Amino acid sequence: MREPLRTPFGFKGGYLSELWQSVSYLRAASGSHAIGLGTQSVLWSDAGIFSSYTESGGNALMYLLTGKALQLLRNISFTSPMELIDPLYEEIYRYGVRITDYPALRKTFALNALVSVDNALWLLYAKENHIRNFDQLIPEGFQSTFSEKHEKVAAIPLISYNAKPSEICAEAEKGYFFMKIKIGQPGTQAEMLQKDMDRFTGIHHVLKDFRTPYTESGKLPYYFDANGRYETKEALMRFLDHARKIGAFDQITIVEEPFPESLQMDVTDIPVRLAADETAHTATDTIERIEMGYRAVALKPIAKTLSMTLKIAQAAADRSVPCFCADLTVNPVLVEWNKNVAARLKPFPGIGHIGLMESNGHQNYVNWNSMEQHTPFYHERWRKVEQGFYHTTKQFFAQGGGIFDPIPHYEEMFIHQS
Repeated sequence: MREPLRTPFGFKGGYLSELWQSVSYLRAASGSHAIGLGTQSVLWSDAGIFSSYTESGGNALMYLLTGKALQLLRNISFTSPMELIDPLYEEIYRYGVRITDYPALRKTFALNALVSVDNALWLLYAKENHIRNFDQLIPEGFQSTFSEKHEKVAAIPLISYNAKPSEICAEAEKGYFFMKIKIGQPGTQAEMLQKDMDRFTGIHHVLKDFRTPYTESGKLPYYFDANGRYETKEALMRFLDHARKIGAFDQITIVEEPFPESLQMDVTDIPVRLAADETAHTATDTIERIEMGYRAVALKPIAKTLSMTLKIAQAAADRSVPCFCADLTVNPVLVEWNKNVAARLKPFPGIGHIGLMESNGHQNYVNWNSMEQHTPFYHERWRKVEQGFYHTTKQFFAQGGGIFDPIPHYEEMFIHQS
């Protein structure tokens, strides 16, 4: 299902105009079936593929990977989706390299293609084992990593390249307080840096007088996402020096993925908390980034599969590195998958006893309201943002955010399969 975006959505030096929603159906020998959803983001998962093909062409390639994964699962037996993710990912990655003719294909391209398949596997596993609770879904060895029950999860909005000052102000006035700001704009490194500094000056001017009870200073925390666009430490340091100059440095809580994945270097001398996102493909990759000096991990069960995310989160927790959940501009159903994870993570340092989860679908999809209305949990309180927060009620935890409920809109797509 191809969902158009309200305006071109800019990051990684490029722009998206639509996001494809993949829907995967799996049936067990018992006759039980499950439907899993995914949101494809070729620009996020591999900017090289995005720039080498048309937007639809890149999406079509990722869609082929999803179809191949479903073929590979025919007549396969399993006791937990966790045992399938590694061999399935490795095979799909090899297939992706072959059909794209792109030896440097990023691992996230294959993982993004597997989200709807992995979700269907987990839901089928839940049906076969009569599970209706997300806590019961988490394998025993991973439960301590997801042991919290936050009553509130902060909804993090996204400030993209083309966000207007009035739109940024409107988000803050609604109660959103943890601001994610895209940096790394199009152009040469010098052009990018100047654009980023000028734009940050304007954003800080809009937000500097807003206050929140969730930081010690009372000022809004800034979360920058460069998507690997800064090619040197020097460039990032110049950006941070500019932040000092305008009086905003102390508000910088996270800088996510400032450098290209190929730039493997010690970052412990950088005076802000760096977070790994795209480069934390697997648990092994996550450990490598932590050893380089990255001090946070952005989890994306809605982009890298729940199965791989469980392993990534545990690798971070074992090394006392905090995690939070980032968005992929996903559909409303995947928001609840993300929320189930975010509500169970340890509190992020300096932000109070709450969960953190980026959520920007409402800002970007043309049909967001109708997409929400397709879900059976549309009227539930825990689905709505109130004063910048999702309120995760007892009902939310009891129902797993509604992810176990069948959704007629998608069931009808496969009516002939049952």
